[in-house]
Amino acid sequence: MSDSSISKFFEKSRKERLDIISSFSNLTDEDLDTLQNQNGGITYDKADKMVENAIGTFSLPLGVATNFKINGKDYLIPMVIEEPSVIAAASKGAKVARIKGGFTVSADESYSIGQIQILDVNIDLAIQKIISSTDKLLTIANSKSNSLPKMNKGAKEITCKTIDTPSGKMLIAELLIDVGDAMGANITNTMCEAISPLLEEITGGRTLLRILSNYSTRRMVTAKATFEKEAVGGKSVVDNIILAYEFADNDVYRAVTHNKGIMNGTIAVANAVGQDSRAIEAAANAYAAQSGQYRSLSKWSKDGDGNLVGELKIPLSVGIVGGIANVHPVAKVCTKILGASSAQELACIMAATGLAQNYSAIRALSTEGIQKGHMRLHARNLAAAAGADSSQIDKIVKIMIEQKNISLVKAKEILEHM
Repeated sequence: MSDSSISKFFEKSRKERLDIISSFSNLTDEDLDTLQNQNGGITYDKADKMVENAIGTFSLPLGVATNFKINGKDYLIPMVIEEPSVIAAASKGAKVARIKGGFTVSADESYSIGQIQILDVNIDLAIQKIISSTDKLLTIANSKSNSLPKMNKGAKEITCKTIDTPSGKMLIAELLIDVGDAMGANITNTMCEAISPLLEEITGGRTLLRILSNYSTRRMVTAKATFEKEAVGGKSVVDNIILAYEFADNDVYRAVTHNKGIMNGTIAVANAVGQDSRAIEAAANAYAAQSGQYRSLSKWSKDGDGNLVGELKIPLSVGIVGGIANVHPVAKVCTKILGASSAQELACIMAATGLAQNYSAIRALSTEGIQKGHMRLHARNLAAAAGADSSQIDKIVKIMIEQKNISLVKAKEILEHM
């Protein structure tokens, strides 16, 4: 079995890192060429077919988090993010969680929710007619997919709800669809549009919006891990982390930053494998406010032995088929590195990465502060921006830290003297 706990991975050369990843994930020479492509794996011609008014491409750093063991399986986790310290923090969190067996994660089936807004109807009568026409509506919806019904997936249920608005009560029909290993936006929208004419016919009303909901509460993922008390830093650090969590859970200003740290991990993975990061963040933030107050997405406590216990529960609508994941060359290689064989497995990996990142961030905040490690990495960026080459960067960083002056001006000044 492959082992993701790679010693001093950050000290290795690019070639050494790629060799390790290639061996771990059975990458081909073509995969390696894609990762080393100077334009980030996507040409202008391809970009021009993906978006409107294209003028070029834009690259972000791609790194790999190590040490992850999730549901007994080892993973190297590709992460795309511009912020220093995130990948290192996720790897460190995973290393501590590994002591007690790593992350245990469970994910719901991949149910997507489609919504159809129905206006100008007798709501009570319309609901009765819709429910009595369920079989016919589901048949029409499923006729729009060639593959899902063959896999015993597809549209499964239609329900109704009433909402109050300034314009009066509105009827919303909701279509529940098992989208399998896809994120499912396109098929959900297609099915919603397909059943709208029949909904108008049987209710006598008119349909307006016909679209999926990104609030994917039927695709919940729960990640848990135990962090050994001694590895965390002892009883006082464990207690301080719990106090820090309670701060986030009861103050919206702290909760937003706390949850942003979770998203640092989850969204970095989403970026690497071509997921809809905006949908994921919107759903997570809505879920954080489900009680009526915006709260922490994670929960921190301790077990009977005093070890730190973390839990993260979030909605995650992701897929391994369709979308950009099958178009963008680098996203395809990253998906291969990850080795997820289902949408549920991908969701589990993303939730575990979010929890690992949250652990490292909240531990740093509860001990030496967030800036110590972050500023060292920031200093490296400044040294590079000043024009230093690879042989000069570490020396410039060391001097800036010793002089407690981490700035671009200082980096340029040191470089000139060198």
